[in-house]
Amino acid sequence: MVKATETSFAGVLEGKKQYQVPLYQRTYSWGTKQLDQLWDDVVELAAARRTEPATTHFIGSLVLATSPDFNAVGVSKLLVVDGQQRLTTLTLLLAALRDHLTETGDTESAEGIHAQYLANVYDRGKPHKVLPTQADREAYKAVLTSSPDAGGSDRIGVAYNHFRAKIAAVDDPDDPHDLEEIENAVVHGLAVVVVTAEPGDNAHRIFESLNNTGLQLNQSDLLKNYLFMRLGQRAEDVYDAVWLPLEKKLTSDELELLFWLDLAQRDERAKQSDTYAGQQKRLEKLTTPEQIESEVRRVAALGDLLATILDPSRELDPSIRRRLEHIRAWGSTTAYPVVMTLLARRAAGTAMPTQVADALLTLESYFVRRIVFGRATAGLNRSLLQAVSAVADAAAVDVALRDYLSRGRRHFATDKQIRDAVGVVPFYWQGRAAQKKLILQWIEASYGSREAVDPAHLTIEHVLPQTLTDAVRQEFAAGLPDDADVTTEHERIVHTLGNLTLTGYNSELSNRPFSAKRAMLAESGLRMNHEIAAGQTWSVHEIDARGAALAERIIGLWPGPNEALTGGSDEQPSEARRLVASIVAEIPAGRWTSYGEVALVAGSYPQPVAAIITTHLMQGAWRVLQTGGTISPGFRWLDPARTEEPRAYLEAEGLSFDGDGRADAEQFIDARELASLVGLEVPEEAPAWRSTGTRPLLAQRQAFFQTVRDLGESTGTVVRSWPGPSTQDAVDVRIGVPGCFVVLSLSTREPAVHCSLYVRNDKALFAQLHARRREIEQALGATLEWHDHPEYKSSKAMLRRDGDWRDERLAPALAQWLVSTTEEFATVFMKHASEVRSLS
Repeated sequence: MVKATETSFAGVLEGKKQYQVPLYQRTYSWGTKQLDQLWDDVVELAAARRTEPATTHFIGSLVLATSPDFNAVGVSKLLVVDGQQRLTTLTLLLAALRDHLTETGDTESAEGIHAQYLANVYDRGKPHKVLPTQADREAYKAVLTSSPDAGGSDRIGVAYNHFRAKIAAVDDPDDPHDLEEIENAVVHGLAVVVVTAEPGDNAHRIFESLNNTGLQLNQSDLLKNYLFMRLGQRAEDVYDAVWLPLEKKLTSDELELLFWLDLAQRDERAKQSDTYAGQQKRLEKLTTPEQIESEVRRVAALGDLLATILDPSRELDPSIRRRLEHIRAWGSTTAYPVVMTLLARRAAGTAMPTQVADALLTLESYFVRRIVFGRATAGLNRSLLQAVSAVADAAAVDVALRDYLSRGRRHFATDKQIRDAVGVVPFYWQGRAAQKKLILQWIEASYGSREAVDPAHLTIEHVLPQTLTDAVRQEFAAGLPDDADVTTEHERIVHTLGNLTLTGYNSELSNRPFSAKRAMLAESGLRMNHEIAAGQTWSVHEIDARGAALAERIIGLWPGPNEALTGGSDEQPSEARRLVASIVAEIPAGRWTSYGEVALVAGSYPQPVAAIITTHLMQGAWRVLQTGGTISPGFRWLDPARTEEPRAYLEAEGLSFDGDGRADAEQFIDARELASLVGLEVPEEAPAWRSTGTRPLLAQRQAFFQTVRDLGESTGTVVRSWPGPSTQDAVDVRIGVPGCFVVLSLSTREPAVHCSLYVRNDKALFAQLHARRREIEQALGATLEWHDHPEYKSSKAMLRRDGDWRDERLAPALAQWLVSTTEEFATVFMKHASEVRSLS
């Protein structure tokens, strides 16, 4: 039960009360914008009450719960579950009014404000009416006691000073009632609904449901609330000794990351957006304050490890520190669980520092080799999350991690695959732009150059330009056989590693032929550019030779897998296997189907489908059961790292079995429903229907945009929210720039994908961005198409990449290009739009 009562602010503060802001709440956060809005409301209300004294202004709710040290007599102590920002701000306003009245000679009114609304002056110790959270108490106490150091640079002091200035500005010496009207408006004119939880109510759930006002709390704030609400009288001691030091190391967002990493170590399917729900479900099993305290201490210990990952300068071992710097720069948070496990093993003394350093180098090698080999994202997140169990208890963590990444279809490229890939894989389109740049930076560093080059000013440069101008074509053709197709050879080799370097003057080099670029490359501070400039020509032979040399350098810098374990795991899957894997992956957790139903969707027969599923590693294969819902007696996990009992695992996912071991028929997913999930059309004559494997256009669009979203959520670092799959030919992406958004669109007639920045209803902003086009295009490393039609409200800057997004072979690369380009657009245009608006 909860009680809700509407009252005035005087009704909240009058009487023997103390409102305690719990330790799990955020510190005081209001800034000038919120303070000015409140002050304007108060001044407007005061003016209205001169003619209509009953006028009130509703300021929201105050949610309270019984404090653990509540007393039946004396001062009534209540916890502020929600509304602490408003409550603290209004008492600071009253304190500022009190002190102004004191300084201007009206001590009687000042003492009345203090005794009625700010302190319990007739009780022992004169406790304040409001007791802020621990971090704010000293600053708040200084204000309430009129200390000489009141009004410091913290947010409490800034708010107090702000109100002192506002009050001084409105105080008219010729009007004896103006400040009295302000006081009256605050304490009697401001209406508030007080929601009080009865003893025994689940106060933290009320806190969750009301988390929709003021400055938003994230999942870590809610989890902190959940933990400390259950600690009882131990809360303050645990907060001071354990949690406060943790909050000094990690920001609120980093704490949220910490809780997700902890969850991901237990469940590889855990999404960061579901952190709170997943952790709460786990923490509900802890029943005593002692167990909760132990959990807080465990999380704090993990926080030390995360703080070191995020700031490798904290690491004392130079070998480990260097690897942590590289992994941090790489930007893949899904690597953090295994990194945390490695650091925890070292801290516990169960892994030697040299083993940890070697394991981190293996992880770095895995990242680099996947991009060079052209497998930047395929199954990466799952492989990394599952790696935790591989190193958690292994005798030698470095050997265990290398062996784990060498098995199965994890795409840890062998030395031969690296040598083969450099000449054919379009390195420029693999992975994120920042990661490709890092690989080239690290290669350059391996030359041991003594000249420092600031990587912030470097961009990836195509030595052979992407655009075949007449001059470029003539030079390039000179190095080819007479019967060679120049355009085809250019397309084959232009994006390979051998043709790419780093420069600080991409726009100056641009589409110039090699004869014009040589001098500039020779003057570069990078050793790799000196090697390129040493040649007289730049055609297929030179590009292939440089690619082969870089392959050897990569092999030397980044050790490969245990090739005794790789086997033929990196062979391309057959079309049948690819189709079956895509169907099986759509089976939701807590549901099951049979080999026959999968065969219907795949246009095949149960026997060959069963052979594919039972001999090739694929997501969701364990959810395909025998007809009747029984698990095959010969079932085995193809992933050697998995040892769970299959029925127990399925039950953990939500599937029910009867006494005979048969899965619940109500949880069965038939061919029609499965086909709908995959995006295939189901004719009325099903289940006799056999699929052709083709998708209608709308489903093809939906599937492609789903790929974009999956890649964005798993690899993106700048864009916070990726749009869901759409059957339309375009989706909008919000990038944090007011009035601007990125549109990702698909072209069918001339197959291509487009990434466009739209500026809506702001021709002036677009004109100023267009005036900066050289800087913007240099930062993006590409030439944009700028469109500003006077009859349209929106203007746009666009990049296009040709390719049939409906082709399963091309779709992943095109989707990754859209994600990487959107991230780059967000970074570059956010910077320039902010600069333009700050100057206007």
